Amino acid sequence: MPDEHRPPGISNELRRPAGLRPAMIESERVHMVTQKKLNRRTVAAAAAAAPFAPALLTSTAAQDAVTLRYGLWDANQLPAYQACADAFTAANPNITIEIEQVAWDDYWTNIQTGMVSGSNYDIFTNHLAKYPEFISKNQIVDIQPFVEADGVDVTQYEGELADLWSRDGQRYGLPKDWDTIAVVYNEDMLAAAGLDASIFEEWTWNPEDGGSFREIVGQLTLDENGNNGLSPDFDSSNVQQYGLALGLGDAYGQTGWSLFAASTGWRFMDEPWGEEYHFGDERVINSVQQLADLTLVDRFNVPEEEIASLNSETVFAAGTAALMFHGSWMINWIADNVTFPFGFGRLPTGPEGRICMFNGLADSIWTGTEHQEEAWQWVKYLGSPEAQQIVGSSAVVFPAIPAAAEAALAAFDEKGLDVSPYLEQAQQENGTFLFPIADHASEYTSIMTAAMQSIALGEQSAEEALSDANEDVNDLF
Repeated sequence: MPDEHRPPGISNELRRPAGLRPAMIESERVHMVTQKKLNRRTVAAAAAAAPFAPALLTSTAAQDAVTLRYGLWDANQLPAYQACADAFTAANPNITIEIEQVAWDDYWTNIQTGMVSGSNYDIFTNHLAKYPEFISKNQIVDIQPFVEADGVDVTQYEGELADLWSRDGQRYGLPKDWDTIAVVYNEDMLAAAGLDASIFEEWTWNPEDGGSFREIVGQLTLDENGNNGLSPDFDSSNVQQYGLALGLGDAYGQTGWSLFAASTGWRFMDEPWGEEYHFGDERVINSVQQLADLTLVDRFNVPEEEIASLNSETVFAAGTAALMFHGSWMINWIADNVTFPFGFGRLPTGPEGRICMFNGLADSIWTGTEHQEEAWQWVKYLGSPEAQQIVGSSAVVFPAIPAAAEAALAAFDEKGLDVSPYLEQAQQENGTFLFPIADHASEYTSIMTAAMQSIALGEQSAEEALSDANEDVNDLF
């Protein structure tokens, strides 16, 4: 929907929620069959994985060969999961994992088409915004009986990630990773404004006047004559450098408005699988309007139309804006595409603290698979410490198991990237709130995207748009 875990100047911010993992640049399907010769490192990983080979498959050599199709949308994670597949097959020689990586938009189309035609992936990477609909149509397997039979410890995962994938005693995935949000800054622009990166440890925000957050964004905004946004001579009609690239027109606001609204104590709903949204609350109304005014009134934020067309990461990489907020799933894209010095910093502290959405992916089994037992073994392995250590060591995402997330932090550090603000946010007490999982996600997304777009473009006030939208989404229940 990831605003994980959650790339690169591809999908239109006005067409998909930032909470969704963005589409990948690669649009072609990649078929990878795990028949490669293992190197020493993979052999070691396979040996570690052996305890997770299912009891029912202890005599795997005597069983028929099975090929499982595994769906994945993130091309950046493909090498790590190929290594996991190699290790898994080494421990289970009769099971081959065929990884099929397809870009975000095509990925979900393929799944829907495959479920109808009877040719879907056996196992696929699932998203919290998508899986309620799969449950309602009985399209994914309840793995709780497998979890109980094999004694899988669901408390090993970070925070409440495991709870997001269960409902009414049933479970539809084991957490594989998580994502949080941090500010990404242009070091050169910060230095030119006389600001030090230490400001991100102290900056504050509130929905009344924007706090020091608004002042910093204003100071980083320059007109064509070099006047910053706080100067009385600032020409808002001729902005040369924006202080911020923040898209507002999406339903979940994972990388934008939700972290500000939540810092006031507001929440989308009272609990996962709730049946009442709270968009009529003055705290979210005032927060969203304050952010919209950064563009509509102050001219400190990149115009919504430009962000919708290019995405905030592309705008930032082009040197158009000094700051953006983005998810941990974007770290490598930023490292590969930003040509100027940059860094990651903590979020602004709001009236009720510093907080952001906590999202995470899991792998689900299609109910139409002919190899449910083998599919479970692969899902269980991907949720194990061994597999998540492989993923963490690849420095792509933060795995759901804390020790593997620490391994990811170290791997990023080896690449010269200090991404500690992401991990600090995840580990901070009350530093995250859960993704607002609920039924009717498709309808919710449509209603709220339209409302947020109208606010971002100045067509309606936040009070008018959010009050109406709140009534519409709650009528769904």
